[in-house]
Amino acid sequence: MTATRRFSVGHFAIAVAAMAVVVVASNYLVQFPVQGTLGAINLADLLTWGAFTYPAAFLVTDLTNRKFGPNPARLVVAVGFVLAVALSILLSTPRIAVASGSAFLVAQLLDVTVFNRLRRLSWWKAPFASSLFGSVIDTLLFFSIAFSGGMAVLLGYYDDFAVQSAPLLGVFAPEVPRWISWAVGDFSVKILVAIFLLAPYRILLGFLVPLPKRSVA
Repeated sequence: MTATRRFSVGHFAIAVAAMAVVVVASNYLVQFPVQGTLGAINLADLLTWGAFTYPAAFLVTDLTNRKFGPNPARLVVAVGFVLAVALSILLSTPRIAVASGSAFLVAQLLDVTVFNRLRRLSWWKAPFASSLFGSVIDTLLFFSIAFSGGMAVLLGYYDDFAVQSAPLLGVFAPEVPRWISWAVGDFSVKILVAIFLLAPYRILLGFLVPLPKRSVA
């Protein structure tokens, strides 16, 4: 059953602040490839640091949704979106801000919808499924807008990432535009981090919403 607890100004401020911190950090860190190698894999062709922080945005959305319901969660997404884009313009490039804002809004609203449909199932299914679908959309939108050559022409911004190439996943031929390899690598890490974040989700859930004997999402 959808939560009906009162959503106070204090709860709202905490949720929005947490969301803004996560998204702004991710927007900034996505500009920096992970340096180093893993066997034959050049990590700089595979990952950016933003992949490790962004999944926490789904954690904030899902906890808000679980305690207060979908409408407060959407409100947190909307206000977090405005704050994150505004701050991202200062910390990154305009193109990154456009890409991040578009991907964030669509992915987080999808997350809210999927979570709400699955909230009656076992505690882990709703947050994992919503994060999975949200991450797919977020990755597709963000990397295609932020780094693809076609969007560079459309938005009037150009950078070297539009033409640089790299082996897919840092290993496999043929080579693809580097942003595609980044997208595949980042998505893989996002899913691993989403799985890891199920543990803090369950712990925080115990503080926020006492679960009945049969645990729900």
